[in-house]
Amino acid sequence: MRFTAVFAALPPAALADISPANPVKRLARVAGYAGLRLLGNIFSPINNRDELQGKVWLYVVSANNYDALAFIKEARPDAVLVAGQAKHIGRYNAAVNRLSLRRKLLFYWQFPAAMAGLLRTEGRRAWRFFDFIFYAIGYYEVYRRALRHYQPQAVVFSNDHNDDTRSLLLACRAEGVPTAYVQHASVSANFPPLGFDLSLLEGQDALDKYRLCGPVHGRVELVGMPKADAYLARRNTAPAVRRVGIACNVHDPLPALTATIALLAKELPKLTFTLRPHPSDGRDFEPLRQLVPGLQWSSAREENVFDFLLRQDALVAADTSTHLEATLLNVASVYYRFGTNPLTDDYYGYAARGLVARADTPAELVACLRRYAVSKPADLYRRAVYYNATLGTPDEGRSQPRTLALLHEWLQAPR
Repeated sequence: MRFTAVFAALPPAALADISPANPVKRLARVAGYAGLRLLGNIFSPINNRDELQGKVWLYVVSANNYDALAFIKEARPDAVLVAGQAKHIGRYNAAVNRLSLRRKLLFYWQFPAAMAGLLRTEGRRAWRFFDFIFYAIGYYEVYRRALRHYQPQAVVFSNDHNDDTRSLLLACRAEGVPTAYVQHASVSANFPPLGFDLSLLEGQDALDKYRLCGPVHGRVELVGMPKADAYLARRNTAPAVRRVGIACNVHDPLPALTATIALLAKELPKLTFTLRPHPSDGRDFEPLRQLVPGLQWSSAREENVFDFLLRQDALVAADTSTHLEATLLNVASVYYRFGTNPLTDDYYGYAARGLVARADTPAELVACLRRYAVSKPADLYRRAVYYNATLGTPDEGRSQPRTLALLHEWLQAPR
């Protein structure tokens, strides 16, 4: 994914936070990683709260992953939440067990050859993202050693494209450890091919997109959205829109975001607007606070996305799976691009498939919200059937039990 045209064309502000354009700054970032993470891991103690030997590992790389897999931990005494040493899991940092990465430093002799090989295959993009290549070195070897040491029953993933996640998946294949995948967010055709022994996807949309990514490996079941179970019975029944949530991330240019919110507040003064930046969005929003003092705020680090959506009647956002979550709750969702990158236009295909309304200009956005302020349909959630396999079936709202039953059956099967 790091070498795709889509990634290379991300807005400079979005890339700067994860890979600076200036090669000197990239080198400084790599040096900091080597000092704080590689050397720091050597001297950092690992005191796990759970025994990892022979357990079912739930491997997480973010707070969203944790939220997607925590119900398995609660239901299975043999399941343990696991992350790489020093991996930031947000508010759950202290709640996950850690896999030692102390030996990762021993494998950096491979970096020159890896860099040279990727320069031949990927050209200038390998140089542009040499920091990502550096970070990825050693995960595979260290994780193979951990698997041999702990011999887990299986590893369950909720992310399939990060460097450490891919490394663990490949290590599991090499060591013969069974792997399962529980989808935690919408996917795109730019993801790696589906390569797990068991994949529990939310709906037909995910399976169709993975088929575009390459050959589908292993068994696939469509289970709906487990994390939404507790919220589907609390769908929005407001006949008209009064509260509008706006979700943003670093891919949304701040000047355009600020101008849009200011316009909405001016043109639609009877509506209440709430901005919810992505938890990784560390930009300075103080000028926006001063420009639109009536704007309300939601902290993604403190408030679950569904709890946020329950307080809204409509959502405005660009490329985010929050559109799907909003539609499931019968919140009127509008796709509006704050940026201009043509390669990410309707990245998840929500607008093209009619899941959400689309507004291409500020005037269209104002007009759309004005219509919803008069009347909001009561059956918007039915549009999500293609994305959520249990919607409208006896299993609606029971995706967690369905997922647990399939996992149990798979784990008990002879190998």
